[in-house]
Amino acid sequence: MTELWTGGCQCGAVRYGFTVRPRSAHICHCRMCQKAFGGFYAALVGSELGNFNVTRGQIALFRSSDKVERGFCRDCGTPLSFNHVSGTWMCVSIGSLDTPEAFPPKDQHGAESRLSWVNALGQMPDVAPLADREPELANAIRISNHQHPDHDTAVWPPK
Repeated sequence: MTELWTGGCQCGAVRYGFTVRPRSAHICHCRMCQKAFGGFYAALVGSELGNFNVTRGQIALFRSSDKVERGFCRDCGTPLSFNHVSGTWMCVSIGSLDTPEAFPPKDQHGAESRLSWVNALGQMPDVAPLADREPELANAIRISNHQHPDHDTAVWPPK
């Protein structure tokens, strides 16, 4: 039986899968990753290119250097992939996987660009869920949600 580890963008225009469990989960603090993800770092995991395929849509590419391509959804902007142009490995953003909880990062790259306060994020206080603080807003978001679910669908968006 073939494994399938799937993921995709927020709007569902792009879906992908790995035929083996991705490995080498890590975060990268380099400035390019910060900008590409619009965040404090990029969380990535991957496998050999032969184990990866796009199952819906097409990943748009931006060559962030002569050596690296970064993939994203052209429709919603979700950061999806990172690979070396002449490499044999494909990384995807852990957050774009359907089961991100299964891929805790094991190490950190680009630590020289790590923001000084990032390590303290886990110590910040949690805010109560939106449903507890603003139930009407939480419900309005829930019933108007356009986000693709965390599993493959035959058709998207739904009719």
